[in-house]
Amino acid sequence: MIMNNSEYIRAVKDIFAAREAPPLCCVQSFGCQQNVNDGERLTGVLMSMGCGVSSDPETADIVILNTCAVRENAEQRLYGYLGELKHAKRKNPSMVLGLCGCMAQEEGTAEKVRKSYPYVDMVFGTFASDKLPELLYKVLTERRFTVDTEERKGEIPEGRPLYRAVKYKAGVSVMYGCNNFCTFCIVPYVRGRERSRTPESIIEEVKYLADDGVKEIMLLGQNVNSYGRGLEEKTDFPELLRRINAVDGDFRVRFMSPHPKDATEEFFDVIAESEKICKSIHLPLQSGSNDILRAMHRSYTREKFIKMCEYARSRYKGLSVTTDIIVGFPGETEKDFEETLDMMRLIQFDNIYSFIYSKRRGTRAAAMEDSTPEKEKSERMGRLLALQREITEQSYKRFVGNTFDVLFDGTHKGLISGKSGEGIITLVKGEESLIGQMKKVWVKAAHNWAVDGEII
Repeated sequence: MIMNNSEYIRAVKDIFAAREAPPLCCVQSFGCQQNVNDGERLTGVLMSMGCGVSSDPETADIVILNTCAVRENAEQRLYGYLGELKHAKRKNPSMVLGLCGCMAQEEGTAEKVRKSYPYVDMVFGTFASDKLPELLYKVLTERRFTVDTEERKGEIPEGRPLYRAVKYKAGVSVMYGCNNFCTFCIVPYVRGRERSRTPESIIEEVKYLADDGVKEIMLLGQNVNSYGRGLEEKTDFPELLRRINAVDGDFRVRFMSPHPKDATEEFFDVIAESEKICKSIHLPLQSGSNDILRAMHRSYTREKFIKMCEYARSRYKGLSVTTDIIVGFPGETEKDFEETLDMMRLIQFDNIYSFIYSKRRGTRAAAMEDSTPEKEKSERMGRLLALQREITEQSYKRFVGNTFDVLFDGTHKGLISGKSGEGIITLVKGEESLIGQMKKVWVKAAHNWAVDGEII
């Protein structure tokens, strides 16, 4: 019998209702913040079918690993973790164990799991997350290995329930997929082509979150500033930011990640002019060498990137700029690496997220000759991090004596930690009751990774 999604939800709910106690679900998300947001929706769907929530897979009746495929070593660690869950499954044979997300979408993953991890019940990819009720129903009623990794085109499912473990921060996906095909990246192959949500559905979600007391909203997408392409309504990311900025409520907005090739002057203008948009931007450079940028298929030059940052900072003097850098990409010479260091000195990034290149199966870069020894890559990484520590400490000194609006979200060595609108980690003395609150903080000292402050 063929049923629709609502019927599958009711059917699974009936199965669970017949049990002595409601089942507990545990969705563990790995990788990017969009994965975390997807995991919250999976949890929300499971709760709509009658599940409670557990943070411990050992105590859960339904365990779903929402995976990342960006780095191959992370993928291998995930397989190791999947092996460890065999013991939990042995203790609770009725446990439903599932693997989903980007790694699940990769060709060959489902078959490898079926052969090597026979205690796994289901595997479903990035296009099948809305099929969870159907897949779970089949597992519960047929008790056989269930797979859905079909790539689908079309509309993005809306209206799925969402479980937010953190009440004061939330992610809102504005688009899915990527059209860029950078030679080192697997994302277009596992997330598919770019698909944008309608502005109306995004604004509705933002309004709901604002009314629910959320203090910080993160707009998510593989390349947020290509938002709007393919929609019937002519719109783009700057226009979406304007509309979100106009929503009533006491909240601020971040976004990640934009691609430099699509960063227009209008994009920077809107950031500077919008009250709710945080004055920080993450622009992934990846390399300071034009030769390496071409090999990466990044579609911009170092010269364009420099002009972009100069314009952005001319529009807002206190703008914080961070970036990603890959060290040791195939073919990177010492000259290429020195050009990256030169870019760091020129741009003066507030912080960087850096990685030593590792071959990623399924990408074009994996077939490129990579003759640089690992020892040399590690030595370059050390030099890069040492330079950035100097730059960050000097850069953060500009904030000393100023005030920040800081949203506190954790602790660090007896202090309360949070981030300013500029994305700067800020430490203060205080009680843990501050977590989840936004406070004005006076900055009194700068370090090479954070600033110290006092609540005003």
